[in-house]
Amino acid sequence: MAADETERRLALNERTNEAIDSVVQKLFSSKKSKADEMKETKEFLKSLGDLLDVYNPTRLAAVWNRTQDLHLTEQCFRQMQSYLKELGDGAIWALKMSDASGKYGGGFLWGNNYWVGSATLCYQINEQPVVEERAPFALGFFMLRTMVKLNSHITPTPRSQLLGVCLPLSCTSVDASRLVELSAREAMLDMDRTLQITSVKSPHNAYYITDDPIFWILVVVSTAVFVLLLIGTVLDLYLEYVMDKDGNFSYDNYTFVFSKNIHHNSIRSGQTVVKVEMNAENNNNGVMAEDGSGVTTESNSVASDEVIKKPGVLREVMLSFSVRRNMMTICDKSVGADTIPTVHGLRSLSMAWVILGHTCIVAFKYSDNMMYRNVVEKELLFQTINNAAFSVDTFFFISGLLVAFLYFRTTAKHDLSKITKSTGFVSCVLQFIGMVAYRFARSEDCGHDDKKKQKYEVLVLLFNSMCMLWSWYLADDTQFYVLGTILLIMAVKHFRAAASLMVVFLISSWCTTAYIAFSNKHMPNVDDPLALFDKIYDKPWTRFGPYLVGMATGWFLFKIDCKIKMNRIVTWVGWTLSTVGLLCLLYGLYEQQLHPVSAAAYSSLSHTAWATCLAWIVIACSTGYGGYVNKFLSWTVLYPFSRVTYCAYLIHPIIIRIFAMRMDSPVHLGKDLVAVMFLGQLVASYILSFIVSLAFEAPVVSLLRIVSSTKRKTK
Repeated sequence: MAADETERRLALNERTNEAIDSVVQKLFSSKKSKADEMKETKEFLKSLGDLLDVYNPTRLAAVWNRTQDLHLTEQCFRQMQSYLKELGDGAIWALKMSDASGKYGGGFLWGNNYWVGSATLCYQINEQPVVEERAPFALGFFMLRTMVKLNSHITPTPRSQLLGVCLPLSCTSVDASRLVELSAREAMLDMDRTLQITSVKSPHNAYYITDDPIFWILVVVSTAVFVLLLIGTVLDLYLEYVMDKDGNFSYDNYTFVFSKNIHHNSIRSGQTVVKVEMNAENNNNGVMAEDGSGVTTESNSVASDEVIKKPGVLREVMLSFSVRRNMMTICDKSVGADTIPTVHGLRSLSMAWVILGHTCIVAFKYSDNMMYRNVVEKELLFQTINNAAFSVDTFFFISGLLVAFLYFRTTAKHDLSKITKSTGFVSCVLQFIGMVAYRFARSEDCGHDDKKKQKYEVLVLLFNSMCMLWSWYLADDTQFYVLGTILLIMAVKHFRAAASLMVVFLISSWCTTAYIAFSNKHMPNVDDPLALFDKIYDKPWTRFGPYLVGMATGWFLFKIDCKIKMNRIVTWVGWTLSTVGLLCLLYGLYEQQLHPVSAAAYSSLSHTAWATCLAWIVIACSTGYGGYVNKFLSWTVLYPFSRVTYCAYLIHPIIIRIFAMRMDSPVHLGKDLVAVMFLGQLVASYILSFIVSLAFEAPVVSLLRIVSSTKRKTK
């Protein structure tokens, strides 16, 4: 019986071996190599975390002594060897150093492109009070940009990843690259992952603003401006309070005029106060009589006092820097006769909209869950952010509106041929040169040198520099201003020709934009709003329509003198069409499928349509048919924010960039977080805008007025 059982088992084993041989023969009957078979087998054993474990100091320590091809610099080699040894022994400083380096922490398929670690922790290791927790050598934080590619199913194209590593400061950029490459190679996952280091940001090449001479020039200029602000403010207060201690004179902060108080003993009780301008052109020392019917002559003593108190040019220059006076000017609740109050509200709201859009762009870019954007983009209200480009069209519309309105108001009041001292074509050329020269005097292009861009970042608070990416708006607006100036000058005597040329410009801008959008298969409801930034978004032919609509609106308001009668039906139809048009442009493409032709038409006409809807709002509000909309857009609370819009536009991207660049780790996107970020950026941008406007913009405007007044007097 035992022998039979043994034979049965042998037969079973033989049949099993034959089956195994048959399976093996089938497996290797294909033309796959042994490496391919190993690769397929390992696919079941690897996790995403293993594939993305690029830099691992513990793995480096395990292979350090048996690796002969490091090719590191001598000091870096010795300090790395010490670091890896202490890491194996569990030294606190070495563990912190390893912990400070970036590593895969999840979210790769959710858009996490940042394995940056913590630069703050890396540098804090050298500042620990306890010797045992302090590194025995200086540390540096290296940032490497890598291109990672897994299999074609996970990453069809290489992914750009940022990797931060904490290393001895003695290591160079080449050393950092070799250490990361060694760690990645020793992971033995090269068959499933490729890693390429494209650039290294070394702490040895860090930009320190204190080493830049431009920074110290700015410090000197800012200090000088601060001293002028202090002197101007003190002088203003002195003239306002100290010189008026006897009740005889008061000082007007807006006109630099001293007032003679005829009834100085009863001023505080509401008695009449009359003014006499004490300037270089008033030498008769006369004041208005109490009844206002004529001029009476004061005594020699009063005249002498007035001459003593007469403001000179130097005093006027100093008072131009008065913080108190400039703040009162910015916050003034009144507007000039040639100002359209509605513009203040449109400008303020549009600026807030621009800041919201730029805040979201940065939040999406520097987040560890960028794919979250695909979730919120499916919500209807997100279209408000996705279509924030219309806020820029509002600025172009306002610019064209004011240029045309003020120009026609000026030509109606003054004969420009007397100013240019010429007539006909020569007068038109001189007008054009004068208007364009004034515009270009405010701009300066620093070129396209990247090093200049870095150095001039500290100056963007002062100058309109084309080094700023967001200054594309200023470039477009300047081009529109040049063409608009030609149209305005032509319109004075050749209105039909100017109007026809305007229509030609408008249609050509539509056709050009439509052709570019169609040829590039641009889908405005699907593509990123900045997808064709260099072809459509920032190009003048795309944005010229709103500017021309603004010019036409400005001419119309001038022609009707902001007075027109409309019946209730016209008013309701106008407001309905305008409101529906704006809402359709903002939310009309939500979950819509566009044909390439209709998509090109939308890209071409939408900007002009937006400005047309705004044109009705401005006309209705300026002619008394605005209702609550006019009350809100003309709300005096918005005036100060409108007056510092130019500074806010230049400054807010810098605030946003500083916030992003100084983060120790990427943000994790969320609706509440983005809302808080936006509110913080909005408040910070406007606070700094008020400071810059008070320190630079407002004083310069006052100085230009003084120079202009002096030139008139000399003539």
